[in-house]
Amino acid sequence: MAGADRISWSGRLVGVQPRIRLLRSRDERQHRYQGCALRINGRCGEEPGEFLIAVGQGAHEKHRFRAGMELKGQCVSVDDERMETAGFYKISGLKVVKDSAGGPPAGPPFLGMPPDLPTYRARRHRRLDAWTYETKYTACIWGCRMPVEMIVDHWNPTQKK
Repeated sequence: MAGADRISWSGRLVGVQPRIRLLRSRDERQHRYQGCALRINGRCGEEPGEFLIAVGQGAHEKHRFRAGMELKGQCVSVDDERMETAGFYKISGLKVVKDSAGGPPAGPPFLGMPPDLPTYRARRHRRLDAWTYETKYTACIWGCRMPVEMIVDHWNPTQKK
């Protein structure tokens, strides 16, 4: 990947959610936990606004991301938008410009530091209507959008949709 493909970004962290990919084959489900999705309100390249950046579990453990932090770094656009909920990933040069001030609110939406991924798995996910998610849970630590990959032919698992 060339350095020219990198996009500079900066902004305030609005929410942190898990990055989970679901693989389905008939009645079987397999969840792959990939780290966290950071919802940033700031600037990505020349565009101001809100955007999602995918980070791995290692980066989350190192920086302990939570709403209110000011961050900056570089990233690239995702290759396949169908397989990733974030628009950007492969972060480099990540810097915490300012840590969050004060504690998170006690009630929903829950904006503190999210629990580890095994805790998400133990609590199990619940399906939400897209409108409900977009209006109430985009910043909540318990919210999560996940791409679903389906094996169409059980006898030929390479055939996916």
